[in-house]
Amino acid sequence: MRKEAVRYLRCPHCSGTMTMDGTTLRCGSGHSFDVAKQGYVNLLRGAVKFSADTAGMVAARADFLAAGHYAPIAESLAALARGTAPAPVDGDPGCVVDIGGGTGYYHARVVSEFAGREGILLDISKFAARRAARAHSRISAVVADAWDRLPFGDGAASVVLNVFAPRNPAELRRILRPEGVLLVVTPQPGHLRELVDSLGLLRVDEQKDERLADRFAAHFTEVARERVRSTMALDHKALPQLVGMGPNAWHQDGDRLEERIAQLPEPCEVTLSVTLTAYRPLA
Repeated sequence: MRKEAVRYLRCPHCSGTMTMDGTTLRCGSGHSFDVAKQGYVNLLRGAVKFSADTAGMVAARADFLAAGHYAPIAESLAALARGTAPAPVDGDPGCVVDIGGGTGYYHARVVSEFAGREGILLDISKFAARRAARAHSRISAVVADAWDRLPFGDGAASVVLNVFAPRNPAELRRILRPEGVLLVVTPQPGHLRELVDSLGLLRVDEQKDERLADRFAAHFTEVARERVRSTMALDHKALPQLVGMGPNAWHQDGDRLEERIAQLPEPCEVTLSVTLTAYRPLA
């Protein structure tokens, strides 16, 4: 946790500004939060609505992403951020926030485009936060619930990332500067299509883009959209990592998955197909 990032954070209990005293964050009302030895701080304020990713899920994601299979997404996201991010206002560039950022893979790539800007990653999983705290020298990791009030001041962020993660439009609008940009990555119906039936994966809603647009319409206007599509050659080591790193992990039997993977060719050609959308806040 970097002192430079704390000015953008707010106490989850009283929304007061916070300062860093050694390895503890404190607000003026007396609430305090210790920074874990792994470098992240827990700002959860109550019971959460969904299960957090387990250590095994996070490890699978870290290994899969480190192999570069989703590098086209990271590169396209960084380019879109570079082309849409606002200039600093009154000398303050604002922070780069990643909501549900997991291990920090995408966040680190985007933060590297903006010298001098602090990155703050939120995830509900402490296992993800541990890895994210080491993802980049300017990323600070926070355990928080994306569905709750986000622990940021109004207009704290100049760039907000949301990659395959929960999204609360009203809160995303609140923490984003008027001139800021929200970048959202969502899967297309054809994403991982070769594995849906053979491995019993969850299907992507055919109307996902339309539903997203409807949810965001009251708070944002779309300013750019692009598709990223490629073919991944995945071996029998990468396939269980892919299944085990996201929501599909909650719906799988390990032995049955292993049997199904054994029946697939190696390498197995799998479609990567996602949409990147850039939004500006409505006035």
